[in-house]
Amino acid sequence: MNSKAKGLTRRDALALGGAAAVALATPALAQSAPIRVGVLQPMTGGLDALGAQGTNGAMMALLDANEAGGVNGRMFEIVRADTATDPKTSVERANDLIRREKVSAIIGPVTSANRDAMRPTIERAKMPLLYATDYEGGVCSRYITCYSALPDHWVVPIVKFAKENIGDSFYLVGSDYIWPRKMNEAFVGEVGKLGGTVAGEEYTPWGAKDYTATLRKIRDAGVKTVVVTIAGADAVTFVKQFFAAGMNKDIRMIFFGFSENYLAGLSAEESDGIIAPTNFTSSLTSDDAEQLKKLVGARFGDDAIVSNTVDAHWTLTRMYIEAIRRAGGDDKEAVTDAMVDQLIRSGNGEVFLRPSDRHTDLNVLIVEARGGKMETLADLGRISAANQCG
Repeated sequence: MNSKAKGLTRRDALALGGAAAVALATPALAQSAPIRVGVLQPMTGGLDALGAQGTNGAMMALLDANEAGGVNGRMFEIVRADTATDPKTSVERANDLIRREKVSAIIGPVTSANRDAMRPTIERAKMPLLYATDYEGGVCSRYITCYSALPDHWVVPIVKFAKENIGDSFYLVGSDYIWPRKMNEAFVGEVGKLGGTVAGEEYTPWGAKDYTATLRKIRDAGVKTVVVTIAGADAVTFVKQFFAAGMNKDIRMIFFGFSENYLAGLSAEESDGIIAPTNFTSSLTSDDAEQLKKLVGARFGDDAIVSNTVDAHWTLTRMYIEAIRRAGGDDKEAVTDAMVDQLIRSGNGEVFLRPSDRHTDLNVLIVEARGGKMETLADLGRISAANQCG
């Protein structure tokens, strides 16, 4: 975050919560108690960039609401906590936000492992959890609302695109946790339907530094495409080594979750040719995209990254704000009811949060990295995934 983002106003200080906000409170403000919102994201542990982007998106929505006068005269306080990209820590921080900080909702986390570890705590406390990360599907809970790309959004169209434009042989490489394994399970199923082949499937531990053996297997398999579900800093390491080995000359890369976050860690040459499904990219020039980029620039500076992660957290947090308006306050059950059945404009068009399973119908793009930017190859419009409650 640049110096502009660090230069918080007095209003921002109030919104950030904690001791400073308590010290600045007055008896008059007590009559309109602030709405405390927990932002639980990975600030350490390997997914720091995604955590920073998610935090920025959520903060921007809440701070913009404060600057517009709050909701029904009430302001938001943001209470930040770090999952450390660790399930046990995620549960501990969620408990702290619920019991000590008395938040009205929690925005986060990132990984499926952290979300699943937190779920019993969330449901026991009947705490609204706003989850804005792409995942493998299958969550059905009254208290978890998802702005998430599911396999129906990303896997199904990208397999079809690859078969028509690249080839029908694949090698799958992912980080060793729930999301990559489930995404690849869906990928294998789609490839089978279309008559393609998956020559290999491999999962690497967090913090891997040397992918030489994996790259050799991919090359020896003779595939047209490598499919990457490696997350965080490890993915940057893999792409750099893939490029250094010259494999980008003969093998295309499909990268699930690829965005401007990763572009920032790669040279244009290293990223050129990477193909990905996404719901937003900063290279879009639509009115919705330009508005989001303008808002991020005004809040965090013109050099701030505007990614799919920012858009997802910004849009879902605005849905929560609207739910508070609908409910007339932050009562958790009333807000939970009011969250769904919303149409709202994201950075890439209108999206719908459906009541049936608390998931969002999303607009989907297929993009390719070119010259350090993400260029749109196909605009698939709004896709409605299967109901996650069966």
